[in-house]
Amino acid sequence: MASPQPLLLVDDDAAFRKVYGKLLRDAGHEVVEAGDRPSARATFEARAFPIVLLDLMLPPDGSVSAGLEGLAALLDARPGTKVIVISGVGDTRHSLEAIRLGAYDFLTKPVDPDVLLVVVQRALARVALERQVEALRTSLAQASKDSAMVGQSASFLASLSLAERVATSDLPVLITGENGTGKELLARTVHLKSRRQAGPFIPVNCGALPETLLESALFGHVKGSFTGATRDHRGLFAEADGGTLFLDELGDMTPALQVKVLRALETGDILPVGADRPVRVDVRLISATHRDLGRMLQEGTFREDLYWRVKGVEVRLPPLRERALDLPLLAKHFLNQCAHLCPDGRARLLSDAAAEALAAHGWPGNLRELRHEMQRATVLAGERRELQPEDLSFTGSERPRASPAGATTLAAKVEALERREIEEALKRHGGNRTHSAEALGLSRQGLLKKLERYGLT
Repeated sequence: MASPQPLLLVDDDAAFRKVYGKLLRDAGHEVVEAGDRPSARATFEARAFPIVLLDLMLPPDGSVSAGLEGLAALLDARPGTKVIVISGVGDTRHSLEAIRLGAYDFLTKPVDPDVLLVVVQRALARVALERQVEALRTSLAQASKDSAMVGQSASFLASLSLAERVATSDLPVLITGENGTGKELLARTVHLKSRRQAGPFIPVNCGALPETLLESALFGHVKGSFTGATRDHRGLFAEADGGTLFLDELGDMTPALQVKVLRALETGDILPVGADRPVRVDVRLISATHRDLGRMLQEGTFREDLYWRVKGVEVRLPPLRERALDLPLLAKHFLNQCAHLCPDGRARLLSDAAAEALAAHGWPGNLRELRHEMQRATVLAGERRELQPEDLSFTGSERPRASPAGATTLAAKVEALERREIEEALKRHGGNRTHSAEALGLSRQGLLKKLERYGLT
């Protein structure tokens, strides 16, 4: 349960403060009191109060005009504060002036206790709504600033249009595409355009945790349910209640856990580890994977009933190599984000030669690789205004490579090529697996699996 919001009760009448302070505390509010204008000002400046109950006629002068001036100063300092004016002077002119200055409401003594509680509750609800709207506005602004959901290629625009159309419904969305194509960014876009936009967006990478930890992370656990469970844990399904749960790398989930996720999606109930009764949640699911789920169905490694449950609408994000028109736009977008790395604070530009080098590259790491390249090139360029090919970690003269020797089938050629790309990435990054995984557009765990598969451990 959320902690109560602090209320500041300002009145020079000690008996009034005692009676109405107790009334508000009994209603579950935290109340801080002040008996004159100087102490009220000091208390208000020292702590944020969403609600202030203010008597206009306060010592030392006790005049209404001074009280109105104090009201104006208070609202100038913190415009979002809801000030409920309480006064023994029931002059309509004063009440109108207080409202004009920005007071939330004006109550005349003697104050009806029930009326006061209702007004305070309405003011707190208004504060909560305004904070929610501000948080959403900030989230949208940040998403617009940071998001790489920009482009003009037909394939990308078709994917974005489909995602935006389905966003207003509660249908589950399955986003497919290679690593680094921006699946989580698209999931956030769907969430921000949905009716759940004011609710939480909770992402979880299903391939980043072992099955036992992932189950507890998703569904929560009760204290004592296993070694180390020293307190209750709600779980990410519960955290996403009223909002969106984003299951990234869904294809990495084990069959046993797939059963439990399916049950949660079908019933809306989750069962925390060690609990004896389920918990009801209201969650919109968006999932993503770079794996071929159709092939996994045939192999029996992914449940068919879960597949049809998560695949309400499938949105495929094209890889960067299929978005030639978008490459200059995305490069500029990332260069603008890197402006803070420049000595003069100005974003770097691409020379024609650097743009040609970008166009010739295959971008196996997609957007993630492009972002890394723009950051790296910005730093290496120093004070130069334009980026040159030598600032990039690859050349612009790449040519299609011959098939690896000994590789005859298509699958063998792909595996040989993948193995060579991994070896080269490790060599470029001095064996650092985290950096190599980022350059390849893989999770660190995904890279470790491939290293084991190809005997490169």
